[in-house]
Amino acid sequence: MARVKISDQEIYYAVRWNTHHSGAPLIFLHGAGADHLIWNGQLAAFADVARTLALDLPGHGRSIGAARTTILEYALVVREFLDALAIERAIFAGSSMGGAIAITLALEVPERVAGLILAGTGAKLRVAPEFLNGIKTDFENTARLLGENYYALDAPHVLKEKSFEQLRKTGSVVTYNDFAACDAFDLRARVHEISAPTLVLCGRADRMTPLKHSEFLAQNIPHARLVVIEHAGHMVMLEQPGALNFALRDWLPRAR
Repeated sequence: MARVKISDQEIYYAVRWNTHHSGAPLIFLHGAGADHLIWNGQLAAFADVARTLALDLPGHGRSIGAARTTILEYALVVREFLDALAIERAIFAGSSMGGAIAITLALEVPERVAGLILAGTGAKLRVAPEFLNGIKTDFENTARLLGENYYALDAPHVLKEKSFEQLRKTGSVVTYNDFAACDAFDLRARVHEISAPTLVLCGRADRMTPLKHSEFLAQNIPHARLVVIEHAGHMVMLEQPGALNFALRDWLPRAR
């Protein structure tokens, strides 16, 4: 666990690596209202093949400083994170909003992106009005509803409860701004420009970003590969970590 100073704030990140690692590290980006802990099942699992890092975006988790309000602003933070750690290029794994950040990086600073892993995300991330309005007017119940919608209907209750508690910890202001940033995100006209090797992952039962969003990415990003995770909703890394890790391990050699 470590911190790095960026501008006037500190970014907290978890890191796993062995001294023999070379090549592009694997950096995990969390989604709206979350923090780096959603990627715990991947950090250690891939430490044998890559230096793995997962950061808390500003305003989230243990990072110190103000959250951002657009996907581009978050992408610029990640670029500063790379600079601060002297990382030239990385493979970015992003969940939902984290995937939007990764897509933005691949388009704005392609020389820094060795590969993309896009989980439960899309080139456009429209948010249902009842969620956006509810976060402002009835945060507690909306956070609980989001926790339910993050998973397949028959997912363990403990997972849904953890996501609810995570949203409560992040708070209504940051969570609303994250979801509003997602709602404004739309790079459908540009994803065909992405040149980095790309793995697209989606839970078959994803109710937040249904499979059609991942299919669009796979069809429009050159040479992208789509893997559908059965018995999983939006939080595939938490609901089916074994299946997701298998897909990543099978694909990673193509990007390294």
